[in-house]
Formats: sequence, structure tokens, C-alpha cells
Amino acid sequence: MSEMYNSFYNFLNKRRKIILVLIDTLIAIFSYLIPFVMSGMYNESVASVKLGFFFQHFWLYTIIYIIVFVLMGVYNSMWRYAGVEDIFLCLKASVLANTIFTVITLMLNIKVRYYVYFVIFPVSSFCSIAVRVIYRALLIINSENRINSDNYVNVMIIGAGEATVAVLNEIKSNNPRNYRIKCIIDDDESKIGRNIKSIPIVSTTDKIIDICKKYAIQEIILCIPSLDKENKKRILDICASTKCKLKIVPEVYTLLSNDPHTDMLNKIRDVQVEDLLGRESINIDCEITKEYINNRTILVTGGGGSIGSELCRQIASYEPRKLIILDIYENNAYDIQQELIRKYNEFLNLEVKIASVRDLNKLDQIFSIEDIDIVFHAAAHKHVPLMENNPEEAIKNNIIGTYNVAKTADKYKVDKFVLISSDKAVNPTNIMGATKRICEMVIQTFDSKSKTDYVAVRFGNVLGSNGSVIPLFVNQIKEGGPVTITHEEITRFFMTIPEAVQLVLKAGAMAKGGEIFVLDMGEPVKIKNLAYNLIRLSGLEPNVDIEVIYTGLRPGEKLYEELLISDDKGQIKTAIDKIFIEKPIYIDEKLLLECIEDLKSASYEMDINKEIDLIKKLVPTYEAKIKMQIVESV
Repeated sequence: MSEMYNSFYNFLNKRRKIILVLIDTLIAIFSYLIPFVMSGMYNESVASVKLGFFFQHFWLYTIIYIIVFVLMGVYNSMWRYAGVEDIFLCLKASVLANTIFTVITLMLNIKVRYYVYFVIFPVSSFCSIAVRVIYRALLIINSENRINSDNYVNVMIIGAGEATVAVLNEIKSNNPRNYRIKCIIDDDESKIGRNIKSIPIVSTTDKIIDICKKYAIQEIILCIPSLDKENKKRILDICASTKCKLKIVPEVYTLLSNDPHTDMLNKIRDVQVEDLLGRESINIDCEITKEYINNRTILVTGGGGSIGSELCRQIASYEPRKLIILDIYENNAYDIQQELIRKYNEFLNLEVKIASVRDLNKLDQIFSIEDIDIVFHAAAHKHVPLMENNPEEAIKNNIIGTYNVAKTADKYKVDKFVLISSDKAVNPTNIMGATKRICEMVIQTFDSKSKTDYVAVRFGNVLGSNGSVIPLFVNQIKEGGPVTITHEEITRFFMTIPEAVQLVLKAGAMAKGGEIFVLDMGEPVKIKNLAYNLIRLSGLEPNVDIEVIYTGLRPGEKLYEELLISDDKGQIKTAIDKIFIEKPIYIDEKLLLECIEDLKSASYEMDINKEIDLIKKLVPTYEAKIKMQIVESV
């Protein structure tokens, strides 16, 4: 029976326009016939006479009716997605067709009984709209019939707003995921007990776990695009206890920016770690930033990396006189170059330099040709375990590279130099962090003697950046596990790439020279909790469906990261909320410059013990572990 129904449905769908034209033709004929039949029903002697009038003029009405419907685009509407505006279009076409028929018959003195006008309009309008509503109902019924009763997915929707209506409309007309919507949850108690598209609104979010059990829910769709971060985290934490897979409708602007006739279900995304952080994104007023970027030449080192490329995107939006991307890895540099060309075309003066920050001569050549106003120094090796095994590379790239760029910026009188630093520079236990702390010392030393304003920006882990743990977790979950966590108690500060870049740009605008700007990122987040929630919100159970393995701290890794070298009293507030400054610590310039020269020699000689001794000389708080590991392996 279902096969016959599907065959009939497919036949109708393929010939939709032709069938609708034929149906409207029959409707026009039927509408014109009705008044003649009704008037002659009780008087058989005049019935044949009146039917004669019908056969004289029905063709005129029918032709006008169909031509108007075609010209007004009624047959172009996709009735799968039909709404009030489509019904209104059909009504307007019917009104216009009947008006034109009335005018023509009166002007040409064609004899039409007056009661015909009063009958054909409501009959034709009603029938045309009714046919289309029935057609749409057939599409919905067909969509519902296509759900495999043995393979459907019971779904709960959280939120009873416009986004939910859009999702329900799409599911009713196009349901490739075999969704069967069982209920809706909403915290507005006035909505409970009511329906949306025949789906009941059953309870508030505090009853999610009970409702999931009652309706055997397998998947949850969080359908409140404008939900604030705190409430989103609260709801996600509840959902994580249900063992249901979670999907999220994206921010409202992405819904509004897309064609409503595209697949709405494809816009629903998986849960992301940003959703689990429980704090609002930090948005900083960018007017001051725009003022100091606009119409100036900007150099971004490491411009192809995750932070560097986002710097380039945001800088490009502020209309610099020229943007120069410097990177040693040509593939990344090419990618961001092509992205900016596509977006800004001839409106952005863009240049790419393939060069290493280790190459002082190449840097000198670039600075001598380009009249550079501001340098954002993002080029660095940042991966902690890799740098533990290759300390000489961290020294060459991070310390020597930063020194080279800072020295060249001073020589060519650049206005501002902004260093991208890391929270791992605070009381470092790894080579990467120690080298970044020395980088901070380098820029503070140059600031004390240069006309260039040197500043550093220090922040924690950046979500989605190259080498970040979160993409690793996501991939491990997709592959079926195991998920690897270094330690059960390990915590980290997190921020998004756009947040980090906003801070960097704002710091550059605020800089007077010598500051180390730090972002208040709220409370640190336990990595274990992030991993477990990601697993649960994928509809899986940690250590049941996905194994969780603790691998032990990696070389140089700390349990807890810090943002300040000194205690909290060692910070200076700024006029910008969430940004403060680390109080400067005395730096012995002579010792620093001597050690940098010695580090350069030691790194090229690959004398690891000497490298460690020199780093500890500059950063006494550095707890070297690499030297001990080397001795043990000998």
C-alpha cells in the first residue's frame, strides 16, 4: 500500500506545474458553471437557456484566469514551503483575474448575468487555495510516511520560539535524519500545555532528565539561538546527564543570512567547547583600535597561523594603508592571502613575504623597503611537548626570532611593536614557556631605550588554534576513542581566537610602552570535565561507549597555568574591563643581551645543557625537567 502511495506521490511531484494548471482550468470552468446550475436548478424551463450563456463565455473567463496565474508567478511557488504569503499571492491572482474578466465583459458589452460575478470569485478563490493546501498536506504526509518506523530518532526540542517553528517546518517537509519530534521544552511556563505544529510543550528545562526518560528521547535539539552563555551551559550540563546526543541551532544571524528554502537541518551544529565554558564572549570596543590601524602599514609575523591569520582578518577590516603578512610556511600564508583577496579584492593593499624571523638580513631588507608603522609579532613555536624534545628550535624561533624583529623595528623607528605571549611564560616548567618569558623580557628591554612602543599580550589556551587539545578530543570521539587526558586534575584558561585577537589589537591601541597586558578569562576550566561533557553531548557514555585514558603529564606540562608572575596585587587595572597590566619586573639588560648571544651559539651547537643553564640564569623560576630526562637516558 505504501509503495502505491509513494508511486502516486512521485507521479504528482514530477508533473506538479502541469497538473496545477489543469486543476486551475477545471476550477475556472467549475466556478463559472456553478451560478448557471444554481439559478436553473428550480426552473427547468430556463436551465437550457442559461447553460447556453455559460457555453458562450466560460472560455473567456478560463483563459483570463490561467494567464493571470501564470504572469503572477503562482506556479513558481514551492508549496512544500508554502506560507501565508503564498496563499495571499494565490488570492491576489484570483482577485485580479475576476476583476479583469468583469472589466472586459462590461467594456465589450458581453452579456453576463450579474449574479455570476458574485459567485465565481469566492468559489474560484476558495478552490484554488484549497487545492494548494491539500497538496502541501500530501507532501507533509508523504514525509511522515517515509520515516522508517524501525529506525526513527525520538527528538526533544528545547525552546518554543521562531527557530523551533523553522526546524519543525523543515522536519515535516524534509526529514533525512528520520527525526520524530516527541515534545518541546521551554522555561516560559505560560507556554506549557500548548502546542506548536501539533507538538506539545510539556515542561521546563529543570525537568529535562525526567522528560527524556518518559518519551524515550534519543536526541535533543537546543533551539534558542539567542540564549546567553550562562544559561546555555546550565542547560548543556543537564543534557549531559541524559545520555542523549545534542544538536544546537546556530546564532540567529546565521539563520537570517541564509536562504530559507535551504535545508534547515544542515544548519544545526554539534555542541562545541565554546558552549561549555559558561561565560559570555569578551567583546571590546574597537573604535580606538580602528583609529590607530586605519591608513597605516601593518606587519604581522606568523601571519598564516591561527592567531596570525585572525589578526590579518580583523586588521583588514579596519582599512590599513597596507597589510604585510610574513610567514615561513607558504601554504598557510597563501590560504589567508586568498581569503582576504576574495573578501576585499582591490580595496585591500596586501603583500605576502615568505621569510623566517631567524633571518635578520631578510628582515632588514623588508623593513628598509616598507614604511612599517606597527608590528604584530605572532611568529613562534608554541607546542609544549615538541619544544621539550627540540629546545634549540624554540630558542632559535622564539628568542632569537623575537630579538631580530624587535631590533629591526627599533632600527627603522616603527611606532608600535606588539608581542603575542602566553600564560605558559609565568613560572614556566617547559622550554616553550621559558622562551616566551624571555621574549617578554626582550621587548621590555627594547622599550626602555627605544622610541618604539613595545608591548606584550599574555593569554591562555586558544580554542581551535593549531595544536589545541579540543580538536584532538573531537577527532578522538569521532573515531570511537579512546579520549586521552594527561591528568585528572589538569585545568586551563580558555578563550576564543577572536577574543584573543581583540585583546591584542586593543593592547596595541592602549600601549604606552613596556606593558604586559593580561586578559581576565574568569575561572580556569577542568580539562576532564570538558572531555566528559563532549562525550556525553555526543550521545555517548564516558568509559562505556568511549574509553577515557589518563596518559600522565607530558614533558614540561603543568597541572595549573597562571597569568601573573607576581600575585594578584601585582596587577594594574586599565580603563578597559577584563584587561589589566602585569607590574614590570626589573630586567638586567646587560645580562639579557649576553645570554641571548650565548643562547644563539648554544642552540646552533645543540648544547642542551648549556641552553638550560642560560635559560635558568634569565628565568630563575623556570623548573627545568628536560636536563634531568637527558641524564637519565644516557
